[in-house]
Amino acid sequence: MSQQWARLPERGNPLALRLICWIALHVGRSAGRVLLYPITLYFLVTATAARRSSRRYLRRALGREPGWRDLFRHIHCFAATILDRVYFLTGRLEQFEIEIFGGQRILDQAASGRGCILLGSHLGSFDALRALGVSLRQLPIKILMNTTHNRAMTQLLDALNPTLAQTIIPIGTPDTLLKVQESLEQGDMIGALGDRVARGEKAVPCRFLDQETALPIGPILLAALMNCPVILCFGLYRGGNRYDIHFEPLAEHIVLDRRQRREQLGVWVQRYADRLAHYARLAPYNWFNFYDYWEEEGS
Repeated sequence: MSQQWARLPERGNPLALRLICWIALHVGRSAGRVLLYPITLYFLVTATAARRSSRRYLRRALGREPGWRDLFRHIHCFAATILDRVYFLTGRLEQFEIEIFGGQRILDQAASGRGCILLGSHLGSFDALRALGVSLRQLPIKILMNTTHNRAMTQLLDALNPTLAQTIIPIGTPDTLLKVQESLEQGDMIGALGDRVARGEKAVPCRFLDQETALPIGPILLAALMNCPVILCFGLYRGGNRYDIHFEPLAEHIVLDRRQRREQLGVWVQRYADRLAHYARLAPYNWFNFYDYWEEEGS
């Protein structure tokens, strides 16, 4: 898989992001959503690389050649979830209709007092899950996050809810693994995204949407090292004010044989990729990896 995403510059600036947040909080969601249309059109016209990547992805997810309306809808869906992050992070869940699938499984896990890995992706909104966990106070969630990419947006959105900001465990620090271990021992759920390979991160080959790629082994390896369950989670935006949050178990235990570790990791990563593909086809416009994901450029 391409690591191009890590080199992509931030689009926009802190002033523009503050303006969006001000509009969202003081003018209202309806007015903010009206502004999404010219914003989406602007990016559709100017973001050539993202538009090209959107077309390649949608061709696989939709099973047909996407048109301009599909591309617009894809970018608009992304913009809508960015706007809604403001409301999720400030705890304004009453504005949304959130339907939960597999909720009893995640509540049972929380009640057990045993930590787990919540494995998600850049499909839909992970912030819907984060906000729900804090609001209900039944899901002690902490998030493994690359805090160096899109720093301006991360800092601004974290300032909206310092409580949520404190639940982030930065990736790549000397004490990352120790913090994860301590959190799991306390019964926390560790959220991780498994569909992007960070620079220097180990990955294994698999098939995703009927195309060869590679996905990181980190979340699966972490679950094996910590001897904890893995639960898949996908927060899908369904239009308007509706979100569907899906939970389903991936593994109760992951046991790796040292002699066959890479092959066994590949099996688990492929299972994740298969379920990710299922939800990507279920909500195709929710995929937010706007770069050369399958490394097709120049091939």
